[in-house]
Amino acid sequence: MFNFNKASGQVSKLLLILALIVLVAIIITYVVMRAAEKPPKTTVDTPTIPQPVYEQTLGDIKFIFMQARDMGNILKGSQSRNPDWQKDLPTTERFIKVTIGAQNKGLVNIKEQVWDIGNIVDSEGRSFVPMKYNVDSWLPDPNLCETLLKPAFEPSACVKIYEVSKISTGLKIEVTSLKKVGNEYPSDKVETALIDLIVSQ
Repeated sequence: MFNFNKASGQVSKLLLILALIVLVAIIITYVVMRAAEKPPKTTVDTPTIPQPVYEQTLGDIKFIFMQARDMGNILKGSQSRNPDWQKDLPTTERFIKVTIGAQNKGLVNIKEQVWDIGNIVDSEGRSFVPMKYNVDSWLPDPNLCETLLKPAFEPSACVKIYEVSKISTGLKIEVTSLKKVGNEYPSDKVETALIDLIVSQ
C-alpha cells in the first residue's frame, strides 16, 4: 500500500513537471512568434502638395494655358502695335500679359460671348482685374477673346494685360463659361475654374 502511494505521488510530480514544461514551451513559442511578426507600419501623414493645373474644361470648352509674361513696370510704346505715336504706360507695380487658349471639344459651334478669361488671383486671395482700353495697343489684333468656337479647331488665343502687385505669388487666372443646358447657353448660369500661371520675364 505504501509503495503504491509513493509511486502515484511520483507520477503526480512527473505529470506536474511535464505540464509545467509544456506550459513554458507554449509561452516561449508564443513570445518567439510575436517577436517574429513584422511591426505594424506607422503611417506618417505627409501633406499632399497640389499639382499645378494648366488645363480646365467647362462644358464643351477646354481652356489651355499658353503664356504669361512679366512686362515689367512700363509698357513701352515702341513695343506696341502703334510704335509711332503710342506713349509708354507706367505702373508702380508690374504688368503681366496672359494668353489662354479656348478650344471647342463638342460637336457644334459655340457662339460668341459664351466664354472668357477673368481676374488673376494670387495665393493670398488678392484679385487683379484685366485692364481695358488703354492697353489695346499691346494686345493682338484680332484678339480672340469670347469669339465663336468651331468644333475641333485649334485653340483660339485670348490675351489680356493685368496690373499685378510685385509681392503677389502663386498666380492663377479665372476662366469662365456660360453653363450648357441641353444645347443652349443661358446667360444666367456661369461656370468658373482656375488655371495656374507660369510667369516668364
